[in-house]
Parts: sequence; structure tokens; C-alpha cells
Amino acid sequence: MKVVILGAGVVGVTTAYYAACDGHDVTVIDRMSGPALETSFANAGEISPGYAAPWASPDVPKKALKWLFMEHAPLIVQFHKINPAMVAWGLGMLRNCTPARYAENKSQMVRLATYSRDMLRDLRAAEGIAYDHRTQGTLQLFRTQKQYDAAARDIEVLKAGGIDFELLDLAGCHGVEPGLAHASDPLVGGLRLPGDETGDCFKFTNALAAIAEAKGVKFRWNTSVDALSESGGVVSARIAGERVEADAFVLACGSWSPLLARQVGVHLPVYPVKGYSITMPVTEDALAPQSTLLDETFKVATTRLGDRVRVGGMAELAGFDRSLNPKRQRTLERSVFSLFPDLAKTEERAFWCGHRPMTPNSVPFVGRSKLKNLWLNTGHGTLGWTMSCGSARIVADGLSGKTPQVSLER
Repeated sequence: MKVVILGAGVVGVTTAYYAACDGHDVTVIDRMSGPALETSFANAGEISPGYAAPWASPDVPKKALKWLFMEHAPLIVQFHKINPAMVAWGLGMLRNCTPARYAENKSQMVRLATYSRDMLRDLRAAEGIAYDHRTQGTLQLFRTQKQYDAAARDIEVLKAGGIDFELLDLAGCHGVEPGLAHASDPLVGGLRLPGDETGDCFKFTNALAAIAEAKGVKFRWNTSVDALSESGGVVSARIAGERVEADAFVLACGSWSPLLARQVGVHLPVYPVKGYSITMPVTEDALAPQSTLLDETFKVATTRLGDRVRVGGMAELAGFDRSLNPKRQRTLERSVFSLFPDLAKTEERAFWCGHRPMTPNSVPFVGRSKLKNLWLNTGHGTLGWTMSCGSARIVADGLSGKTPQVSLER
């Protein structure tokens, strides 16, 4: 089967790899000069099935109002950039803020994320791929007793999903992350998921692209998808001025997927939610994080990647704006330096932003669209790295006529 994959982030490249393993003739199209140069470039680096949870939860509407007036808010709305797409996405998210929808959406997300982590482990073993990965779990940090007590709800969900966890007091947090003993802000405890992993998504995607290319995958860089068209339920594309036909097109363009999908009558409620990160070197190993920490107060993740630390978070609603707001950097620094003050000794900072493709219910679109040769692998939000291998395997199974092990049928 001739398969054309649109997008060479981590989702597109993993899809290409699995499709090539199944014997398909695969071509990947991307407008950038290489793999993972947009949203996959400098994400937080966490592979966290246990923390796969919808943004739309019953308590979010109340919290969102409070966040709008906070100096270091996890949610920022650029009101001068409000447009119909932002409003529609926001209303869709509010409709999913019921206990029943939250439970159903989280169940789907955890199922896909756990399957994806297992597929990543198999891939790593099969290919010997290295990407600064660590398998030391994720620690969600609570700065207040209220946050610590509220973990009971998440624990019930983790129990239902069969996910290992540890509720730790402050001494327990110091045991898994010794550097926290030097934190300048008071901490109460944490919730640790020992089955989670970390790794550099950019390194992984580039290494896997090279492996896929050796398996016969063709990559066309610096190439734009001009348009999609449909006739009789079959999609074709105009790529760099050339008409291209294929047995299957896989739409894996992240936040840009809806722009192409709408051209063939497919509506994807995916919005580009902007996130930020900083990357800095480790100055002293004993005083730096060893794995991933989630700061519950600031909604910021701090991840160890080899001899570097990646700090990422926030959700800014500003369309496709690519500007780097220094206020967001200060929020990331406020979180990480209060936990690991030694990291502030270096002035080296790599400040970055990317657009996560968010659906209103946080569940991605994975599988065949209503058109017979258009497949979707998009809308993973903040969990593209976490869900990439599982989503790709599902799509590859579908292309090969196999029944996927995990289904996200809507």
C-alpha cells in the first residue's frame, strides 16, 4: 500500500516506522528541514500514562477564573486574539467538564497512554534506540496540604486503571529526589508513579527517522502541502505544486491538521494551545532533579534529560502566535528554582515555545476518518510524546487491515 504521512513530528515519524515495518511504501512530507522541529522539538520530555488526564475536569471552570488573575498562571488567554475557533474550542471544553465525561475521557487517555508506553519499551529493545531516557518515574509535588488531600481523587482513578503509585510525605519525596532537600519553598508531599519514564523527544524522533529511512521510508523535507481535495470519498493532495495520489494519507500535522482537514469536509476541533519550555545544563548532579517532577501549584514539569534539565508548562490561548513572552520564562524559573535553587547558578537558558494540538476533551483523533483513504493521528495535546508509539501502532494496524489492540472509537 502507498502511504503518505503529512507531518514529521514524533507522531508522524512513529507512524512511518510502524507502517514501514508492516511492509507499506511510505513517504513522509514536512515543511521543515528535518524531523521534530516544531511541537516535538523541546517539550517537557515526560512519558506519563498515570498523569494522562483531561484538561476538562469538573473543577476547571472555577480554577480558570482564578488563574486569569494570577501572576504565574498556568492558563493565559490573550483576549485580543479571541476568534470563533478559540470560542468554539473553549465551549467544547466546558461541555466536557462533567464528572461522567471526565471519567470516560480519562479512561480512554490512560488506556492509550499505557499501551503507548509499552510499545515504546518494545521499540527501544528492538532497535537499541537511545534518547536520554530514564525509567525512574514521575513525582507530582504538593506545596499545600489541600493539594495533598485532593490527591485522593486521582488515587481512586489510578487504582481503577491498575497503575502503580506511591503517596509520599516530605521525607519520601527527598528519598526519590534528594535535591529537593535544598528547596527554598515549603513542600508537603507528593504522588509518585514509578512506571513513568522520561526522554528527549527530539533525539528519539531523529533517531527513529534514520531507522525508518533505512527501512525504506522516504522523507521529503522543506515541502509544503498546498491543499487536499476529495472526489467520491477519496482524498488526493497537491504537494509542492504536484498532484499526489495514495492508498492512504495520514494527517499528523498537529495543530495544523484542522486547516487541511476542513478542505475535504472533515471537522477537527483541535486548537493550538501554546506551551513554553526552558532548557539548561546541570551544574551539580546531586542538587538537580533525577527524573520528572510535576509542580501542582504552577502546573509545570521539570525533567532530567541527560546532562540537561527541561522545564515546561503553561497553556496560552493565542492562536498560532510564536512570540516568546519573557513573563512565561519567569514563571518556569519561579517553579524550578524554588525546588532546585542550584540550577539558578547558570545563566544559560534555551527558551522555546510550541503549539500543542488540543481537543476539547483531550482525547486525540486516531484512526480512519469518514473518507476511505484519509487517516487521522492528531490532537494529542500535551501528550503527543506519551501517546506517540501507541497511536502510531493503532493507525499502522488499521492500514494493514488488523484489529488494533486499543480502540478510541468515538
